[in-house]
Amino acid sequence: MIRLIGYFFGVGAFLVLGVAAVVAVYLGSVAKDLPDYEVLNSYAPPVTTRFHAGNGALMAEYARERRLYLPIQAIPDRVKAAFISAEDKNFYQHPGVDITGLGRAIFVNLQNFGSGRRPVGASTITQQVAKNFLLTSDQTMDRKVKEAILSFRIEQAYSKDRILELYLNEIFFGLNSYGIAGAALTYFDKSVTELTVSETAYLAALPKGPANYHPFRKAEAALERRDWVIDRMVENGYVTHSDGEDAKKKPLGVTLRRGGSHLFASDYFAEEVRRQIIQRYGDNALYEGGLSVRTSLDPKVQIEARRALHNGLVNYDERRGFHGPIKTIEIGGDWGDPLGKLPTLSDVPEWKLAVVLATNEDGVEIGIQPDKEVSGKIGTDRVTGHIAAKAMQWAYRSSGGDRKSAKSPEGVLGPGDVVYVEALEAAGEYRLRQPPKVQGGLVAMDPQTGRVLAMVGGFSYGQSEFNRATQAMRQPGSSFKPFVYAAALDNGYTPASVILDAPFEMVAGGQVWRPENYGGGSAGPSTLRLGIEKSRNLMTVRLANDMGMNLVAEYAERFGIYDKMLPVLAMSLGSGETTVLRMVSAYSVLANGGKQIKPSMIDRIQDRYGKTIFRHEERTCDNCNVADWESQEEPVLTDNRQQVLDPMTAYQITSMMEGVVSRGTAAGKIKLDRPVAGKTGTTNDEKDAWFVGYTPDMVAGLYLGFDNPAPLGRGATGGGLAAPIFNDFMQAATKGTRPGKFVVPEGMSLVPVNRKTGMAAFDGDPDTIIEAFKPGTGPADTFSVIGGVEEYIPPEEILRASPQANQAVTSGQGGLF
Repeated sequence: MIRLIGYFFGVGAFLVLGVAAVVAVYLGSVAKDLPDYEVLNSYAPPVTTRFHAGNGALMAEYARERRLYLPIQAIPDRVKAAFISAEDKNFYQHPGVDITGLGRAIFVNLQNFGSGRRPVGASTITQQVAKNFLLTSDQTMDRKVKEAILSFRIEQAYSKDRILELYLNEIFFGLNSYGIAGAALTYFDKSVTELTVSETAYLAALPKGPANYHPFRKAEAALERRDWVIDRMVENGYVTHSDGEDAKKKPLGVTLRRGGSHLFASDYFAEEVRRQIIQRYGDNALYEGGLSVRTSLDPKVQIEARRALHNGLVNYDERRGFHGPIKTIEIGGDWGDPLGKLPTLSDVPEWKLAVVLATNEDGVEIGIQPDKEVSGKIGTDRVTGHIAAKAMQWAYRSSGGDRKSAKSPEGVLGPGDVVYVEALEAAGEYRLRQPPKVQGGLVAMDPQTGRVLAMVGGFSYGQSEFNRATQAMRQPGSSFKPFVYAAALDNGYTPASVILDAPFEMVAGGQVWRPENYGGGSAGPSTLRLGIEKSRNLMTVRLANDMGMNLVAEYAERFGIYDKMLPVLAMSLGSGETTVLRMVSAYSVLANGGKQIKPSMIDRIQDRYGKTIFRHEERTCDNCNVADWESQEEPVLTDNRQQVLDPMTAYQITSMMEGVVSRGTAAGKIKLDRPVAGKTGTTNDEKDAWFVGYTPDMVAGLYLGFDNPAPLGRGATGGGLAAPIFNDFMQAATKGTRPGKFVVPEGMSLVPVNRKTGMAAFDGDPDTIIEAFKPGTGPADTFSVIGGVEEYIPPEEILRASPQANQAVTSGQGGLF
């Protein structure tokens, strides 16, 4: 008997050893193919890139996987407890594999065998880290064994907190959100520190299957799973019973975070920065690199820029008449459903879509587009309103028509017509609106640094993503003239130099070119100041011809207006194409005393670890970071920017353009409580209307025009259309700020001269103006005229203009005048 027992014992031992050997061989073969778990040390998942405004406000987010990496110390204990309760209650006790949990799962699965129920899993958080980071999701025995081996090794190499940190930052929560921080923002628009018990429990329920617990499509299952997690938190002692019961009574409360821009009116700005980041670093850096981009945008200035340009575009468009309804829908049944499905201008929230329900002589009854619920369903509330006849009188004229084509609202709209409306102060009263066909772009900049403070690329980003401030190539017209005059003042001319304003023609390519002043006519001999104030084309052409267009082209390229300018006379009148951003940058050089400007919308870029990889500010400050103050002088910023224009020339041009605002083509249009200089621009056939101007602290420029250039209408000039928008914007943007002054460079002389002749003024001269002269220059002693003479001007007319002028000599084409 003993021998038989020994026999069976030997056989059993042999079998055990054999099985052990087989298992050992199997584990050895599996272990050979295991990935290196040490790669977890360099874990750098795709992270959301975030843009911030100049004041730190979140502006936009970009990601393929919405994820913000949080160290374990930044994750609240309540959040950790929810996931441990839902996924692995023995996480802090087991060595990587929960033997008790595994045995329980095997037992349950054996009981459920053949029932069709889904097998119960027993993966620990460590095993999920091994699978998510190092293995595939294949449901095979080999993968499970590899997962277990890796889990033991990971537990030996890393702390529990590090493993939990990896898990909470990697897992997928649905709706393209990854990691607990991204999920909190996506589902509740909150940071993890703000999450309640019920919200935390819902997020902890999602990793098992986000689609199975969708907050809207599977709301009942989501609530059931959330409550289960709350019960586990209570059971494990993380939440009291009463708090758990209170949490289960609450709805899911999901508030989905919208994508794209998060700062009102910043869409064009954010998109331009996005393009620059891609150009600089590539797609992956933007969508996966976790960059922190601090932009130069000033939210207050941006809102005012958007408002001013919007109002200007709408006012012009409404004067041109009504374009007609956006669409016509059936209103026999529930008008809210078809109306709710129509897209709106998301970045023009003050406008609402409405459907016409009835019309009469007194006005229009309308139904307002219903709001959409968080789930995307159309709301059940139906709000109606009224458009009074007087609130839509502008629409009585059809688009482009000179005369009224309707006498009452009945001739404009009919039942079923869909239009935009804007609420008035009186409850239930609305004003008829329409997206303008005319467009434009506006840029505001700090002239000292080149920081772009505001940018508006059109009426609505939702209507058109084309950025007319940076992408639209337009003719600047007369707003280019200051750079012709700057070239002249930098090369021997003075603001009091006299040019002949008279007909001019030249033959080129077998064709005769005859430029004209706006409105026709000519003024005869006039100073450079008068030429720029009154925007005289003929004077500008003669001046450019006298200097040579190669010099003008050199200055235009030096200021960054053109990369390579064709040196032909027509270009002196702004016939070349450039952008608003380039023009504003060029004017900034005039405003800051001639220093080179590098326009920038990005102040600083940091990588995911907080290291600065780009900084716009290139000036240096050697003593700005000293540890202690020892009565030393204030540190001074070393300005290493290139001087591209004589500071005295810059002041002369500024002074001349102050005259544009006070006496010239923008007279009466600009009303600020501080010094302001600027220039209007109007292109041929009034296709573009420009104004670019500046105070000592801010430069702004804009244009209005159709995307497919077409006449804006007779009289649609830079002074009539663009200058009022500039004024509206600058009044709001500078409100509450201290006015600065344009500084006269040391060494310049301020001399009273006659505004018409440019010669020294005599006592009591009514046309006296104070003119700035560089050292060694001053008013002319004789009346000299630059440019050829095509007509005889009697000497007595010259003497009448200036009693001191006893002789007149022309330069340029020569001849006695």
